[in-house]
Amino acid sequence: MSCFEPSPAFPVPLWDTPPDVQWLEADFGRIEGKIGELFTDEKYNTSSFSIEVTSPERTLWSSFHTAKVQNESRPGEQNVSGLSQYRIASISKVFTTLSILHLHQTGEIDLDHAVTKYIPELNSAEYDMPFKDISIRILASQLSGLPREIAQSDLINPALSVSDPVAIGLPPASLQGLPTCDEYVQYKRACNRTDFYNRLKQLNQLFAPNQKSSYGNVNYELLGLVIENVTGLKYEEYIKKHIFDPLRMTSSALNKPPDRHAVLPVLKHGYNYWDVEEGIQSPTGGIYSSSSDMSKFVRYILTHYNSIATGVNWLLPTSWATGINTFYGMPFEIFRTDRILEESQRPVAFVTKSGRLPGYYSQMVILEEYGIGITFLVAGEVSLLNELVKIITVELVRAMEVAVWESVRQSYSGSYVSPELSINSSLSLDVSSSKGLHLTGFISNGTDVFNSVLPSWGIEALDEEQSWYAQLVPTLLYKNETGRDGEIWRVLIVSERLADDEENVWSSFCPTDVDTLLYAGKAINEVVFWSGRNEKTLELPAWNVSLAASKSRSMLLVQP
Repeated sequence: MSCFEPSPAFPVPLWDTPPDVQWLEADFGRIEGKIGELFTDEKYNTSSFSIEVTSPERTLWSSFHTAKVQNESRPGEQNVSGLSQYRIASISKVFTTLSILHLHQTGEIDLDHAVTKYIPELNSAEYDMPFKDISIRILASQLSGLPREIAQSDLINPALSVSDPVAIGLPPASLQGLPTCDEYVQYKRACNRTDFYNRLKQLNQLFAPNQKSSYGNVNYELLGLVIENVTGLKYEEYIKKHIFDPLRMTSSALNKPPDRHAVLPVLKHGYNYWDVEEGIQSPTGGIYSSSSDMSKFVRYILTHYNSIATGVNWLLPTSWATGINTFYGMPFEIFRTDRILEESQRPVAFVTKSGRLPGYYSQMVILEEYGIGITFLVAGEVSLLNELVKIITVELVRAMEVAVWESVRQSYSGSYVSPELSINSSLSLDVSSSKGLHLTGFISNGTDVFNSVLPSWGIEALDEEQSWYAQLVPTLLYKNETGRDGEIWRVLIVSERLADDEENVWSSFCPTDVDTLLYAGKAINEVVFWSGRNEKTLELPAWNVSLAASKSRSMLLVQP
């Protein structure tokens, strides 16, 4: 067992002090240049976008583009900005889930009660699906095993088919017995409760509940009904009263806004999905919003994700998806990769939710460890969203990584010594982008702890030739939580990667273990940083010593 590149590796950056923001200014300029290069391709002439990057406090950067080619008879927004409105499609699921979490916290629902408690109609023997075994939490986690749709994605509908279904080998079929709403009637009528219940009676289970995650819109349509049944409010009324209004999301709505700020892309088939009413499907994809409003929503998530509902950290995965890097949350799609950083294989987690409707493509991205969120809203070509996400996420993460380690170097690196000359105790810290904040020396009462004790501290079955380093990782807690002082870190012994690690199937297996050895009941690897008026103090509780930052503190460069 080997544990490489622990995370979190640094305290969550604030991005609101001048040095932090200035470090990113040149990078945002470079990102703008790469985005501009995309529009040399004429296929994006009909595409517009709004993008914003926000910290928990404010928007750090934004970029907007207005399509060169617009609908002359119905242009809509002619100067795209942060107030321009788009359909955000399945990002609506995040609002639905937030509502469910709020209701759980107030005791009006229980995440672990069956959906049948809140929608009694589902107790009927007319349904073949095991609703009594499907909890609210299972629905929100895409673990219900229910089918994906009730009235979409059917090749019998002209809006979806690129050719005659019979011409591609399918047998002749009719619309008899199928829903008479949404896609089946060219969006002339939205589906209602009756349509929804009737269609569910015709469908079969995809997987057993809680067995395997699979993307589904039906899950959130059911959650929308739960919200309505429990609160007595229509879904759109609840969302407005409890989310839009408190967060001052004045450009967001479930009812179609006027064209004044509407981004209306020119679509090949002629019609515009802006006008389509979602009806019963609104909780899964019906919201209209702007990048400015979405930044307000993202800021709420960044500051509340672990306190919205007892027992729920909203940004953690609930199950794995396909492959080793993708996971489902409630309702997030989480991507975790060790391929993005240039000088480290430390994994970075992107907590995302994307949305797609004809002509409208969106994605929200939360980077919790970096303390930022990104909103992408695109009207036009779907490939533009993919290009924008790739450019901005990769460039921004790499830029933030450099800025973060420079900030850590200035705040923590250097030598710390005992202010009492009779005590021969000292500790030195260095910073690099590959090893993070790490020990380079530690003497306690004249004993060279770094070279004599640390090599066997907390590592099981360490090969004598195995290289290691002692990295400090933040717990993100404080001894003084009220005053936010006394930052608590832990020292972990981290194995260096070996050349043959890729051949060892189990080399990446690492159950997290941060609380290792004790001495007289105190964690031997606990380090506490105190911020004094004139100097920083480093406390080692188990070693019964406090060390002061040396006046001749070294200014070490960030090196890999």
